[in-house]
Amino acid sequence: MAKRIESELVVDLRGRSIETLDDFWDAVAEPCGLPEWFGRNTEAWRDTIQTRGISEVIDSYNVLVVHVDRRGVFAGRNREARALRSAFSGKQSRLVVHELL
Repeated sequence: MAKRIESELVVDLRGRSIETLDDFWDAVAEPCGLPEWFGRNTEAWRDTIQTRGISEVIDSYNVLVVHVDRRGVFAGRNREARALRSAFSGKQSRLVVHELL
């Protein structure tokens, strides 16, 4: 039996200022192929990366990996950051938060 090769869509946002969730949606819209009608909220994002069927780009990969710096919206434990991080919980997506050097 052939071994399945897992493919990853890697979106590297390190070095980019992401102070709000709107900044995050702006940053991922193009590389993730989000349609104009995308809801720009964490529930819509969870559907996009876990349920699939919204972005042909994301759907063409097994896993979505997004890299961000621990600053702005990802610096603290605010409600928005927690909701966004929880959307990445699943086998099909990972959010990697990097410490600033």
